[in-house]
Amino acid sequence: MNDTLQLKIKNLPDSPGCYLMKERGQIIYVGKAVNLKNRVRSYFQNTYHTPKVSAMVRRVDDFDIVLARTNLEALLLECNLIKLHRPFYNILLKDDKGYPYIRVDVQNPYPRATLARRAEKDKARYFGPYIGASAVRDVLELIRKTFQLRTCRQELPRKTPGRPCVNYEIGACLAPCAGKCTQEEYRLQVMRALSFLNGDYQAVRDELTAEMKAASQKLEFERAAQLRDRIADIDGLRERQQVNSTEALDRDVIALDRDDLDAMVAVLLFRAGKMVGSETYTLEGAGADAPEEVLSAFLLQYYDGRKPAREVLCENLPEDADVLNEYLRERRQAACALAAPQRGEKRALILLAKKNAADALFKRNQQAEIRRQRTVGACEALGRALGMRTVPRRIEGYDISNTQGVLSVASMVVFIDGEPAKKEYRHYRIKTVEGANDFASMNEVLGRRFRRAMSDDPQEKWPMPDLVLIDGGPEQLRFARTAMLATGADVPMFGLAKRMEEIFLPDREEPILLDRKSPALHLIQRVRDESHRFAITFHTGLRGKASVHSQLEDIPGIGPARRRAMLTHFGSLKALREATQEELAEVPGMTAPAAGAVYAWLHPPISQDQSV
Repeated sequence: MNDTLQLKIKNLPDSPGCYLMKERGQIIYVGKAVNLKNRVRSYFQNTYHTPKVSAMVRRVDDFDIVLARTNLEALLLECNLIKLHRPFYNILLKDDKGYPYIRVDVQNPYPRATLARRAEKDKARYFGPYIGASAVRDVLELIRKTFQLRTCRQELPRKTPGRPCVNYEIGACLAPCAGKCTQEEYRLQVMRALSFLNGDYQAVRDELTAEMKAASQKLEFERAAQLRDRIADIDGLRERQQVNSTEALDRDVIALDRDDLDAMVAVLLFRAGKMVGSETYTLEGAGADAPEEVLSAFLLQYYDGRKPAREVLCENLPEDADVLNEYLRERRQAACALAAPQRGEKRALILLAKKNAADALFKRNQQAEIRRQRTVGACEALGRALGMRTVPRRIEGYDISNTQGVLSVASMVVFIDGEPAKKEYRHYRIKTVEGANDFASMNEVLGRRFRRAMSDDPQEKWPMPDLVLIDGGPEQLRFARTAMLATGADVPMFGLAKRMEEIFLPDREEPILLDRKSPALHLIQRVRDESHRFAITFHTGLRGKASVHSQLEDIPGIGPARRRAMLTHFGSLKALREATQEELAEVPGMTAPAAGAVYAWLHPPISQDQSV
């Protein structure tokens, strides 16, 4: 330890608060403590630490502390500091998505149900959270059809009733804006909707069933059919609540699963005793940490800006469970119970959440392995297939594009560790080759590229590739390799022929044929296709510009400068055609005769034959 650390450790106070571990001035870890002296000193004593903590302590050369009055204040401070600094060694909840709510402004004389991204303290009623906006919109649509609440944003009541909209005509709104219902009638429907959102589906269903039977007895079959459809919608919504609890409570059930590297947390959301959805979160680098520590960090960040349920059930209770429980009550602004059940129905829910976490972790690892096989694994397989001693991390692909030798261009695309690195892509205009000569064009491009790689000027020097792909057979490969060797560079290079996807190497007569399912072949196909796409896109753009530019420059008195000025001023040839002669004359650098010539060219006179 340096002198600064020793002095600060010696003078640590007996107080709750937060500590900020630093390396070269950068905060790498934020923690909280009931007693800062005991907690911070423990990091620098010769005791056992987890591998992550050991690695962190080795990097610490300084730390700061922030004192707090209570444990809860220290907890809130820790949450804010982690959000602010995002330290490398903290467990970070990277999924920052918010889950929507349904909001009913009961203070309004004629409330409406709307989607809200977060629950605010505005005296409105909030229901949720729901898993995704689409789920909220499904419920809102059901409410609109069933309870006929308004969806418009008008300020009601109005002084003068207006004309009802189409929603009234189709039976989806009571039209309070037009005076088609009283405030008491509308409020009754609002109360039914609130009961429905609270989970009392059966009462609403029974009311609709009674109305449907009454309408049928009165021979109002169209009305009865509408009510039947609404009952079917409610039943469909109920069927989506696949897991029920015998207790009709709002409850969040949280459990985790770990491997040697990461942790996966699953949250099951129960509202009114019914499971309304599940969420999973990856906590990278937390696989070796104690489950209690992981859950404590997760709860702190998960409920920051999110309202907890009446009960929060966890697989394990952290050491600071009392402080966390106080934190949850503060977030809920009401009673909230944090518990770790060991038996019974609640324990079964914990095991269900743990099963979800294990499944999500398994799928994530499988996806990561597939991604690796397509990228880094494909690079390794390609290196073995080509007989390379090292893995080609930076692969460059080249292609030539022209139209019968006109506007010949080339593309260079770069893949790093099997992924496109689009900031490294480059275009080339062929300068020294006349006509459609792909061999000579490839020779020019590779010479220019490797002269940049061999440059002594740091501003011009480009990184050297590990492997180069040439789109073509042995001849294209020979011209490209000759150009590269002439610059003094010597990088592994191969050609890919399109007909049989044959790989040609410079020192081998027979081509290599890879298995059609080989990740290495899929990688070089992606490089080849990307280089072809990039070249074609560049060439097509140049050809379009050349066509427009050449036509404008055919007009007497219009040269490159005036052509650029007109296109810059108007933005497109279409806008140029729609301009008047006076507007053309206002372009910088234009004169009245030049504007007249352009206008005449854009609006040729219609001949008598054409008019007929």
